[in-house]
Amino acid sequence: MIARLEHFAATHRWIWAALGVLLLWAALVIVTERFSLHSLTGVATSAAFLLIVALGQMLVVTTGRGNIDLSIPSVVTLSAYVTVIVSGGQDAALPLTLLCLVGIGCVTGLVNAFLVVVLRIPAIIATLASGYALATATLIANRQVKGMATADTLAALATGRLGGIPVIVLIGVAAAALTAFVLTRTAYGRQLSAVGQSLPAAWLSGVRVGTTVTIAFVASALLASVAGMLLSAYAGGAFLEMGSPYLLQSVGAVVLGGSLIAGGASTAVGTIFGALLLVLVITTMQIAGMPPGTQDIVQGLVIIAVMAFAGEARGRATPKEFRSGAGRNAP
Repeated sequence: MIARLEHFAATHRWIWAALGVLLLWAALVIVTERFSLHSLTGVATSAAFLLIVALGQMLVVTTGRGNIDLSIPSVVTLSAYVTVIVSGGQDAALPLTLLCLVGIGCVTGLVNAFLVVVLRIPAIIATLASGYALATATLIANRQVKGMATADTLAALATGRLGGIPVIVLIGVAAAALTAFVLTRTAYGRQLSAVGQSLPAAWLSGVRVGTTVTIAFVASALLASVAGMLLSAYAGGAFLEMGSPYLLQSVGAVVLGGSLIAGGASTAVGTIFGALLLVLVITTMQIAGMPPGTQDIVQGLVIIAVMAFAGEARGRATPKEFRSGAGRNAP
């Protein structure tokens, strides 16, 4: 029985994040009257925005070699400004707005991939540098803003409800379902996992490593662009440092959800629970009245602790365990 439970936990790493969500939610309900099923929608809404960004980060992390996309916050902020400027609050301008956002995502992802794949610059340095370039573009865009207005369609997507459920939550779940399908049911998902587990072995088996990694970086930037667009509608405008919280939180949601930070094994379901858990942790600290700086420290400590635990667990894993499924993509 214990062996079965250990095997289940090894092949479904998201279970720990799910248990964390249930325990933390139960604790909040017990210690404060401010939490109820109704307040869950607020937590789910915040987690949905984080989830969209984290899914892209998860794809980059899956490529292995410690790859992390640090340009995400700048992409989110710049996309929010571009949405405000180009759309002008008019639905008629949304096609052009979407075209601009796709351009931002594709160009950023391709530049990041070029720096990492062709020039062999570590992803942390490459994406941080591209993020600084995007931050400069954001400052220029900030000077062009003449007013804040939100297109009705974007407002409906970001703040509307369908059957009592926030539309943004449905969007986040749909994005996670699509990502899970790609990871588990497509050739690209298997190639992505292979590259993360062993780049030389993937190359020898015929996987186009450069193309696989490039797609991951482009997808990450595109999802960050979508998140920026929806955030601008939710907030009713754009502001500098809008995407800053997602620098740490996007990595935290991926790690807390059970994806291996070393790459090669990711779980979209776990990223959902990781985003929820991280938002609940932040909410708990806000209720406790912790200052923002302390909240950042606690988030960092939680992520470090989970990464250390995951690294120790992986170090104890045997080849037999990996063959049984511990190193494969979970749904």
